[in-house]
Amino acid sequence: MNALAGIGVLVTRPQLQAGNLCRLIEAEGGTAIRFPALDIRPRADRAATRAAVGPVDRYQLIVFVSANAVRYGADMLGQKRDLRIAAIGNATAQALNAAGHRVALLPTDGSDTEAFLKLQEIQHLDRQRVLIVRGTGGRELMGETLAQRGAEVVYAEVYERLRADPGPQVLAELERLWAQGGVHVYTATSTDLLENLIDILTPAGKELLQSTPMLTGARRVAEAEARLGIRSPVILAEGPGDAALVEALVAWRSKPA
Repeated sequence: MNALAGIGVLVTRPQLQAGNLCRLIEAEGGTAIRFPALDIRPRADRAATRAAVGPVDRYQLIVFVSANAVRYGADMLGQKRDLRIAAIGNATAQALNAAGHRVALLPTDGSDTEAFLKLQEIQHLDRQRVLIVRGTGGRELMGETLAQRGAEVVYAEVYERLRADPGPQVLAELERLWAQGGVHVYTATSTDLLENLIDILTPAGKELLQSTPMLTGARRVAEAEARLGIRSPVILAEGPGDAALVEALVAWRSKPA
């Protein structure tokens, strides 16, 4: 298919998370330009984290917030297969299934914290212990809300997000391509990614950013754009999943000029 023929898409996701989105863009005839704005690394003190969490079977619910949380935190589950596990989004659920764990709770009307918190099964959590497996400095909405519903919340922060360092040559090549019209859309699927991209770009790159549409599946990222002083037009997908992002991109591309 050629719905995205002639369209260059700057994919800013971390290296290990960008592959499927790039493949879908290229399947529609577009050009996926990989430029990770964020590095994901396991925390060096994971052994201390596991010790602080204690035995996982003491928790009535274990929530994995992302595929990265599974990648760096699923080993805490060991060989236990009778745990009640929740996933935020299909990618997280697929990662858990691939690791041999069954997902008991998964939002069906979204792939974010807000959708998860609507699930009927977690509206009342009196004295239940809930373990949230996430990265350092994640959003507090989930933990705060579950605590308000009576849960005893414990965090296992198993990875950290760091601003990527592409190096001056890679950055110069990207900005040269962009200035020549090779980048038509950039992705920002989280506020962290958007903030890091802004920090990485030179002043000339920031000017290019202002006139380039931003593709995102999270309304909070679109709202953060104005706060960060960016005026990019927004292509807002139905959700953060790869298929939804490409569907929104194709719909944008098909609109009359």
